[in-house]
Amino acid sequence: MALNKPGLQSDIDTLLNALLAFDGSSGQTQADAITKFKTDLSDAIDTFVKSATVTVPGTGLVAPTGGGPVTGTSTTGSLS
Repeated sequence: MALNKPGLQSDIDTLLNALLAFDGSSGQTQADAITKFKTDLSDAIDTFVKSATVTVPGTGLVAPTGGGPVTGTSTTGSLS
């Protein structure tokens, strides 16, 4: 799957709006709100990065039968 930049931007927008709307009326402390923001932001970035498609030209990288480290000699490639 390709990287979804608009989705990441939307997630960040939602997180920032929630942080800006914090008023403490729910009993949540400012430290709690900051912790939630950090956790949710790191989750959004993690999801974004893990959605990348790694493209390696040619035979590029080879995974051994039965698992193990991937090896190869390709020096070019891209994330999309």
